[in-house]
Amino acid sequence: MKIDQKEMQQLAAGPAPRMDMYGGIHKAIRALMADTLLAVGRMDVEDDLDLAQATERVLQLLDICASHLKHENEFVHAAIEARAPGASERIAHEHEQHEAHIAALGAAVAALRACPGAQRGAAGQSLYGELALFIADNFHHMHVEETAHNAVLWARYTDAELVEIHDRLVASIPPAEMMMIARWMVPFMNPAERVGVLSGVRQNAPAPAFQAILDTVRPHLSDNEWAKLARALDLPAVPGQAA
Repeated sequence: MKIDQKEMQQLAAGPAPRMDMYGGIHKAIRALMADTLLAVGRMDVEDDLDLAQATERVLQLLDICASHLKHENEFVHAAIEARAPGASERIAHEHEQHEAHIAALGAAVAALRACPGAQRGAAGQSLYGELALFIADNFHHMHVEETAHNAVLWARYTDAELVEIHDRLVASIPPAEMMMIARWMVPFMNPAERVGVLSGVRQNAPAPAFQAILDTVRPHLSDNEWAKLARALDLPAVPGQAA
């Protein structure tokens, strides 16, 4: 099934924002990808510790990407196919390509770590180039999901239904992975998005979990960003106090 471009334009012109399952997590992934690429670009391949730390960050990124693909396949694509058969076919194929690319990048990390010193420079540059291509492909891929896939979802599901799908997806994520996502998502949202996400966490999660997320994201917010968040959520102005 091809995505109806007229349908996309009509939905985009709608007056009210709709429930967007992609927006927040994609901001997190874009931020993590960009930061990881910068780390690999400045990596000192002659320094064993620096090499180990930078390549470990690549592996962490790959794990998050693989998990994200799984979540989208199981929850978002299943929802799309239930009411618009064939509409997720293009992106599902790209997911398969991304899985292969993730495996290749993992192998490139292993090869770099095993390289003799004289060959590390070339292997490091190769990893940097392949990671950059993977990220470029993903940036375009995420844009298609945020436009074409959202158009399909918004035409066929109510916001309440989309919230229910999103909540089931979030509930399937292990706590350690959720904390990693929060670290990269909340700081790189705009203030309104930040308040919306953390208000939802406060409402639905135990108080210790909410506090743990605050403690995780606070070091990555400026003083001005934290002050805005504190005012909006009625949090202590001094970080580290119980919320």
